[in-house]
Amino acid sequence: MTEVGENPELTGPEQPVRTQRDVVTLLEALPYIREFHGRTVVIKYGGAAMTDPMLKQEFARDITLLKYVGINPVIVHGGGPEITAYMERLDMPVKFVEGLRVSDAETVKLAKMVLVGKVNKDIVLLINRHGQPAVGLSGDDGRLFHCSRLASPSGQDIGFVGRIDHVDTGVLTHVGSDYIPVIASVGADEHGNSYNINADDAAAAVAAALGAYKAMFLTDVAGWFRDPSDPGTLVAEATATELREALAGVGGGMRPKLAACLHAVEGGVPSAVILDGRVPHSLLLELFTNEGQGTMIVPDPDPDPDPDPDPDPDPGRVLPNQNDNDSDSHSHLGSGEGA
Repeated sequence: MTEVGENPELTGPEQPVRTQRDVVTLLEALPYIREFHGRTVVIKYGGAAMTDPMLKQEFARDITLLKYVGINPVIVHGGGPEITAYMERLDMPVKFVEGLRVSDAETVKLAKMVLVGKVNKDIVLLINRHGQPAVGLSGDDGRLFHCSRLASPSGQDIGFVGRIDHVDTGVLTHVGSDYIPVIASVGADEHGNSYNINADDAAAAVAAALGAYKAMFLTDVAGWFRDPSDPGTLVAEATATELREALAGVGGGMRPKLAACLHAVEGGVPSAVILDGRVPHSLLLELFTNEGQGTMIVPDPDPDPDPDPDPDPDPGRVLPNQNDNDSDSHSHLGSGEGA
């Protein structure tokens, strides 16, 4: 009878070597699991990880594992390629300005149908199949997103594209204690007008509102390159000020991702990371190994640090982050307070 963890194809001395390697991997992950246990991590799901069949399965397994080890994942997704495919099928014009989709009323209707009715449910079903219950939501549910109309960074009118003015975290606090929330990036204003919302912006707003411990953005590049044509210019880590100073010179789809990272850390999230979703298990590699992935954005260092900080009462646990209201605020989803 094959024991759990054994590979029936490996026999003799190979099996103990494989087992020892697995044990070392688990021990390496242990301090990170301890650090993140009970924490909320907001994940923007997109790129190849949403379209490649193998990567979709691996993503669902990774999310299930996070929940099993005591981390509270919250998934925010777009669905740009699927929206584009349906628009082209219906001979609708497809146009982007500074990385944002130009959206007239008909485009928003289609985007809502695709994101909420298809993409969201596909993700929920995939996670359910791997052993953890997920619940699909959109910005309309529980008045999660309070939106208004957004212009492009240069001021151009791009139609019914929304900015999130406020996140009402009540529905996430209730759902997230037992389920994995999966949020489609659409919302509405107080007059009932629907908006297509950039999923990176939505993930940043949700992370800030929940007081998340980390925001993670899956994309199809290895991170932020100061010169996109030079692989040697990958930025491993940058502060909010460094990013703010460089943002005006960033173009294409990377700009809204970096702007979202900046929004997250300025909103109190301790770190925001852009990850290559084409790499299997990139989420786990970032969270649970010594080798960081992609580009990490962190807040500016404290200009006047406390010269005599209180010692950590339990060195085995990280201190609660700056958004905590009490010692139990990470037992479910963040603090439960709105943005």
